[in-house]
Amino acid sequence: MADSDPLPLDFETLKAKQRSLRDGFPINLGLRVHRALSWAGRAEKEADDPDARFLFYWIAFNAAYAEDTGNGVPIGSRSLFNDYFGKILAHDPEHRIYRAIWGAFSNSIRILLDNQYVFEPFWKHNNQVPGYEDWEDRFKKSKKRTNSALMNKDTQTILSTLFDRMYVLRNQIMHGGATWNSSVNRSQVQDGANILAFAVPHFVDIMMDNPELAWGMPYYPVVD
Repeated sequence: MADSDPLPLDFETLKAKQRSLRDGFPINLGLRVHRALSWAGRAEKEADDPDARFLFYWIAFNAAYAEDTGNGVPIGSRSLFNDYFGKILAHDPEHRIYRAIWGAFSNSIRILLDNQYVFEPFWKHNNQVPGYEDWEDRFKKSKKRTNSALMNKDTQTILSTLFDRMYVLRNQIMHGGATWNSSVNRSQVQDGANILAFAVPHFVDIMMDNPELAWGMPYYPVVD
């Protein structure tokens, strides 16, 4: 395993790879990759707008991972994150995701995981939802778990928790709970966009390298 941080992947590189391999993709994987790359390519054009960049990469991420399980499990659930990340990490022989988490993005990840404003129980309590009066205890326990995962370099736990936090940030922006280009959430939006800009293209690349795996039924398949 190389010690250096892995390089980012751009749209043109991945699109060329997709064109060379797509005839061998199962329909579900082909659709996921095609959709994810289309949004990742759009995200690349928003270098000066972290909010838009974050959202476009999140749509690309949804296209890559979200699965129509048929059992009512919502998009963004921790169980879907865990299943998807476990599969990605198990088929990353170059340990690109591992090296990025513990190298290039380690500081940004630590800051996001330690930020109460992207912790869902904090907002539940703030919005007076019953049962979340203990959000501070939950946050302390969450930080203790993530600190343990950081010490043990438990990549899957960190990845799942990180995206759980960024899902809150995604909801804040998507549902009008934040101002565009706001100074209030600038650091988390910029860090989140940078993490997604690296992670999502590498996720898609790993998926293309493993077409034999069951990546699941995407939402809204093409219907004639």
